[in-house]
Amino acid sequence: MIGSSPTSAQEGTAIELVARFVALYEELDHRQLYRLGELYHPQACFIDPLHRVEGLDNLTHYFEGLYRNLQQCRITIHDQMVSDDQAALYWTMELNHARLNGGRTVSLDGHSHLKFNALIHYHRDYFDAGQMLYEQLPLLGTLIKAVKKKAAP
Repeated sequence: MIGSSPTSAQEGTAIELVARFVALYEELDHRQLYRLGELYHPQACFIDPLHRVEGLDNLTHYFEGLYRNLQQCRITIHDQMVSDDQAALYWTMELNHARLNGGRTVSLDGHSHLKFNALIHYHRDYFDAGQMLYEQLPLLGTLIKAVKKKAAP
């Protein structure tokens, strides 16, 4: 556990909320987006390297756009640290998008920082946007990979 020492009731609630989060995200697709309200506060803030979204309605709309363009997306959560009011989750996302990597699977490691009371009010994802997008584009990807190779020791 990270953070201050929670009471057993607080800890149980946090662990249950994070378990529900993991269960939803590991099966999340466009048909499950209505369930985001089970986890997120109506004024929740979601941040990733590409966007900042305020509010559950806007978050649902943002995810609808993401899933509309994906052929497949699978998230596997490998590890988690949970305290009474926040959690860190470490994951791998595998996605297929017709315009990225020739439609082949792109694998992306990242982590999420969640803050919550009864519901999640802050969710920030950390991942390498270059790895996810720019490196998967035909011309730009080749250039970025060449620069990374030159910069490596």
